[in-house]
Amino acid sequence: MSGDLILVTGANGYIAGRLIPRLLARGCRVRALARRPERLEGRLWRKDVEVMRADVHQPDGLAAALAGVHTAYYLVHSMASGRGYTRVELEAARLFAAEAERAGVRHIIYLGGLADPNSKNLAPHMRSRIETGETLRAGRVPVTEFRAGVIVGPGSISFEMIRFLTECFPIMPGPNWLRNRAQPVAAVNVIDYLLAALDHPEERGRIHEMGGPETMCYADTMLGYASVRGLKRFLFTLPGIPIWLMARFVDWLTPVPYPIATPLVGGLQSDSVVMNADAHMSYPEVRLVSYRQAVSDSLQALRPERLERVWEGMDLDCIRMKHEGFFIDYRRLQVDAPDEVVYRVFSSLGGRSGWLYANWLWRLRGWLDRLLTSPALHGRRPPLGAVDAADSPAASEPRLLHAGDRVDYYRVDEVEPNHMLRLHSLLHAPGEGWMEWRIEGSVLSQTAFFAPHGLPGFAYWMMLSPLHRIVFRGLIGAIKRRSEGR
Repeated sequence: MSGDLILVTGANGYIAGRLIPRLLARGCRVRALARRPERLEGRLWRKDVEVMRADVHQPDGLAAALAGVHTAYYLVHSMASGRGYTRVELEAARLFAAEAERAGVRHIIYLGGLADPNSKNLAPHMRSRIETGETLRAGRVPVTEFRAGVIVGPGSISFEMIRFLTECFPIMPGPNWLRNRAQPVAAVNVIDYLLAALDHPEERGRIHEMGGPETMCYADTMLGYASVRGLKRFLFTLPGIPIWLMARFVDWLTPVPYPIATPLVGGLQSDSVVMNADAHMSYPEVRLVSYRQAVSDSLQALRPERLERVWEGMDLDCIRMKHEGFFIDYRRLQVDAPDEVVYRVFSSLGGRSGWLYANWLWRLRGWLDRLLTSPALHGRRPPLGAVDAADSPAASEPRLLHAGDRVDYYRVDEVEPNHMLRLHSLLHAPGEGWMEWRIEGSVLSQTAFFAPHGLPGFAYWMMLSPLHRIVFRGLIGAIKRRSEGR
């Protein structure tokens, strides 16, 4: 397939973001389709693919996107559009199938939802996923359809719902339908199946149901996460909890917004299990990952360098969000100074130089941690010869930092001279924290990452949030002023 052009729709989405690097690793030529391609700027694979701005609801842009394509991955949905999304999804699928046929596309691979289409309690969201597959198959281009339920991996909507709700609630009340059955599948296995479809042309035109090796109730997905995470959780069900109320809690506590949470929560009202397990025989190269292992792998990825930096493509200078298990505070400013000067300023933070803004608060936090815990954590940067913290950064030599060095109550996690510095907090807190600065093309960005551990972690971040807003805004502003010599 390396010589054929592969189109991936929904390039801003979770599955597409994991699929595209795997396609590139196979040597495939990839065209990524997105309504807002500027949001792909933070993706590491961005420079290696052809990116096109198009909407599956608009025939003009879609025709151009499908030109010359051999295989197209259909990975889009319209839940965020709110009421009437089911009609919109079917119209988009009908248009895509027609345009794909007109463009001479040889194969469509579609990822839909796992549910019994004959169930009386089938939610509109799941029915729409199934009907979208039927609409695509009604065209003349052969379709390989995969159906998946709960996908386990950092960034997956269903997994992030499980993660954030379980982290936050020691005692979790839920509706009776949390006792319905599910068959979670690891995100890596979803990608394995989507890739394997390229190598098995004999499977075109078929429907395959994807599920992991265990069947469990939805409640057990949360308790299983808690067990791997080392959290003690107790769950009980109550009758009569409305979908809209559950969706509001999901919107408030997790990265999943209300318009998407509502149909997803509604989808829990029916079982989501594999009824036809022939995918094993059709794609024997796929080795299924257990639920516990998939959760453990997701927790191992709880580091800033493993994140999809979706916020970097947003046209905003200040973003506070929940993403892949993190609370994130991102800010950026244009700086009228050379990149190496700006780097010199933020790489000199801490130690004798202080923290440029509200230094007494940074010192107080470290002093309190020293008072309440072991003082061994608080190493300091060694003296730097004649360089004085009060000197203009333009007049001083850059301070040499290496991964593992101590900067007050931080450890240097990663450093790229004249470009980036990331510090890992050594302070005792109910979670792990990082501070990162980047300078590129005179654009300074500052990102605070905090991965909460349990309810104390949520409470810690929320209580300090008003102070963080002031301090983080003031710090990046101070770095800008010092860099510009003001």
